[in-house]
Amino acid sequence: MKKIIYTSICFLLSSCMQNKNEKGSFAHDLCFLQKHDSVIVLQSDQSKVIVSTKYQGKVFTSTSDGNNSFGWIHYSAFDAPLDPHMNAYGGENRLWLGPEGGKFSLFFHKDSKMEFANWKTPAAFDSEPWMIKEKNETTVALQKEMQLTNYTGTELKLLVNRKIQILDKASINLKLQINLENGVKAVGYQTENSLTNTGTFAWNDTTGMPCLWMLDMLNPSDHTTVIIPYTVKPNTNPATTDYFGEISPDRIKYENAVLFFKADGKSRGKLGIKPACAKNIAGSYDSDKKVLTITLFDIDNNDKYLNQEWNATKAPFSGDAVNAYNDGPLADGKQMGPFYEIESVSPAAFLKPGETLSHQHSVFHFTGDEKGLNAIVQKLLGVSLEQVKKIFP
Repeated sequence: MKKIIYTSICFLLSSCMQNKNEKGSFAHDLCFLQKHDSVIVLQSDQSKVIVSTKYQGKVFTSTSDGNNSFGWIHYSAFDAPLDPHMNAYGGENRLWLGPEGGKFSLFFHKDSKMEFANWKTPAAFDSEPWMIKEKNETTVALQKEMQLTNYTGTELKLLVNRKIQILDKASINLKLQINLENGVKAVGYQTENSLTNTGTFAWNDTTGMPCLWMLDMLNPSDHTTVIIPYTVKPNTNPATTDYFGEISPDRIKYENAVLFFKADGKSRGKLGIKPACAKNIAGSYDSDKKVLTITLFDIDNNDKYLNQEWNATKAPFSGDAVNAYNDGPLADGKQMGPFYEIESVSPAAFLKPGETLSHQHSVFHFTGDEKGLNAIVQKLLGVSLEQVKKIFP
């Protein structure tokens, strides 16, 4: 084991020295992050995943071959002073707690108006470090105790646990029920996330409660499309499309129970899939770089999901289970990204003291021969790459 770890460290350091100036490469991102934290690198063959304890247990980025880097990293945020609203360091998989808005919001003080001036991400999952519980070459487990106050004024005490494991090729095939072809490279990892009520009272529809919220921040291109299959329900609109104003119809399409969303980082918009219509899978395809991304997560179609909108009067359990976000310029022309997100949310945590709610969310990236990628997207998302590439001409 010592020899394997030593060899891996030497490889990473050598790669870092050779390619650190190639922005957008895995070596560049590894070198950059090592300047700010003693990051953890999980490895399986040529695929790697970078995890940070200082930056709230984020998976910052991953690679399928040691060269490409899939996560969006906000480089300028690391040396900036702490932001009073949100410290957007990026990361292709991060854990937040919700709800963001609504009657039980964790981001607004009691009775405050739900507008940007009053919006603040709790430090426990925005800027504070997390604790390592265990780690080895392929797995790291982290933990964070939190004390949060929601919009009703209820103080919530909880413990969050998070385990991240990189998957080898056989595990990827088994988890997704696919057969990777020789011309396709892959990286995949699963995250197991849980929250425990460590307080003295049960969380209910009077006190309010949190939920687990997983967000994948990824690099867009002019030809990136988010792909979300859903279940058709009679007399039910499957999607919420007006989180930040109604999404332009030329950026969202529905075909044969699949939603397509243009993710070019040029027009700000967010959508959500209602729990009754949600499936446990979503993805995206970047036809410029030939990158197929698949996310797999837990879904309970019959449970209650918290409203996340900045609206304290809307029914608190009217929220979505799956979300996608495309970044774009604000009204003043400023922009954080560009990036796009695929998100999954757990149901509301109706927990008694000592009880735990868990939520699993896995991320996979595939690159290489489009014939092999097409076989994967057809099996998992029910569409062809040709259909994806033509949906937004």
